[in-house]
Amino acid sequence: MNTLTYKTISANAATVNKEWVLVDAENQTLGRLASEVANLLRGKYKTNYTPHVDCGDYVIVINAEKVRLTGNKMVEKQYVRHTGYPGGQRFATPTELLKKKPYAVVEKAVKGMLPKNKLGNKLYRNLHVVVGPNHKYEAQQPKLVNTKDLK
Repeated sequence: MNTLTYKTISANAATVNKEWVLVDAENQTLGRLASEVANLLRGKYKTNYTPHVDCGDYVIVINAEKVRLTGNKMVEKQYVRHTGYPGGQRFATPTELLKKKPYAVVEKAVKGMLPKNKLGNKLYRNLHVVVGPNHKYEAQQPKLVNTKDLK
């Protein structure tokens, strides 16, 4: 057998097969859920995964407000933002953030696990986090994925 005839197939925008995936965040640990969602967004579980190409899926996360944090993270963890003005540093705990914007906790966790470059920004746009079980993406016919089965 001539092994020199094998070619490595590299995915590109034309050959990528993107699907719509639905993930339920109810009673899931935030960090574990975020790492699985980040892998879905990157497409790392696919056989034609290419690091510099957006070959991941579109991911819909439902029940974002029912995510769990272990230990005392609900009151001790700090999310930091800056208003842009002098002395404008603001802090929020996950408890406060879940009251104001329940989807933001999951979005921040997933965004932190994506690459910090143009590709990461493009991948982040494929994430749709929804509060509650109902979402507006029924027309895409997303398939329900259990994150425990992806390992």
